[in-house]
Amino acid sequence: MAIEVKVPLLPESVTDATVSTWHKKAGDRVSRDENIVDLETDKVMLEVPSPTDGIIKEILKPSGSTVQAQAVIAIIDATASNQPKEDTTKLAHTAAPVTISTPQSSPTIAHTQTTSQPAPPMGPSVRRVVAEHDIDITQVAGTGKGGRITKENALAAVGTASTSSTLPLGARPEKRVPMTRIRTRIAERLLDVTQNTAMLTTFNEINMAPIMEIRHRYRDKFEKKYNVRLGFMSFFVRACVEALKRAPVVNASIDGNDIVYHGYYDIGVAVSTDRGLIVPIIRDADQLSAAEIEATIAASAEKARTGKLTLEEMQGGTFTITNGGVFGSLMATPIINSPQCAILGMHKIQERPVVENGQIVIRPMMYVALSYDHRLIDGKESVTFLVSVKELLEDPTRLLLEI
Repeated sequence: MAIEVKVPLLPESVTDATVSTWHKKAGDRVSRDENIVDLETDKVMLEVPSPTDGIIKEILKPSGSTVQAQAVIAIIDATASNQPKEDTTKLAHTAAPVTISTPQSSPTIAHTQTTSQPAPPMGPSVRRVVAEHDIDITQVAGTGKGGRITKENALAAVGTASTSSTLPLGARPEKRVPMTRIRTRIAERLLDVTQNTAMLTTFNEINMAPIMEIRHRYRDKFEKKYNVRLGFMSFFVRACVEALKRAPVVNASIDGNDIVYHGYYDIGVAVSTDRGLIVPIIRDADQLSAAEIEATIAASAEKARTGKLTLEEMQGGTFTITNGGVFGSLMATPIINSPQCAILGMHKIQERPVVENGQIVIRPMMYVALSYDHRLIDGKESVTFLVSVKELLEDPTRLLLEI
């Protein structure tokens, strides 16, 4: 019985998808609910499971194909799953008299009658490398647990493929690969923001010593009680929420000729992944404790990096925080995450000389940048917001007392 493998219903506003990676090939045996192919949209990565046990009879849409929802991409022979496996021992025995002069060939005959082996197991990040570089996984030896192919194995295969290509004498190496759907969409959105907003950036700097002291004193107790790491981001999220209450227009958005003031605080936290910058949303951040914020960020970041983040988890934010400091950035102007009207950029903590009470002292300082849409937000509101964030973080007691 032939069973069709179809593209699942796509998320709202997603019209089509690209076949990213087939993990099986025609003739491979598959199990029900086993992931057989990855589909990439301009927002999320989708895994398509096998609807039945059986053997893949035909792949209709190879990697790189553009497909619509409910399109048939493969055919599975379900009757093959009910057929008894071939008795290779008997096959070897009956073949032996024919090859009596070369007994070594008998095991070879038995081996060639077996079905093809399934593709080696791979994680989502490895599958993306395989898809982007068109790697033949049958030629890659996995060094992970149970023969699993690691990202390092895949990248090593990319390096091997590059060095083995033949180039004219004196030519410089060059490689051309198509943009992924998500990278293309990111590029479109960023270009749209820069062309259609009056974006302006204001800067300030924060003395991080008080926050670093709190983390140093309570980090171990916090992690032991809540089973989550105490980072800087929970302090920044809570400081931003309080600052947004003082400057509500920074939490607003533009819809045509209307200003939409949001009475809630859904804070996006930018996460860097192999596929580009993704922004999961912390819903109702004003109602969460520091531990709940940290746990939400950790879980969202892990899902983003493994391609498990859903479209719903990335929609509806009212304000975004991005941290280029983790990569060593000292100062930058972040680009607004449309349709929001403002974004806060965190940067590297660096010891610098500052003046306190007429004395030059060394303090761990961080530059912060607020990019905002000047069509909606004036300098007064932007500076009020950024100064509020600075004051709250330099005197964290204010966060507890909400003053």
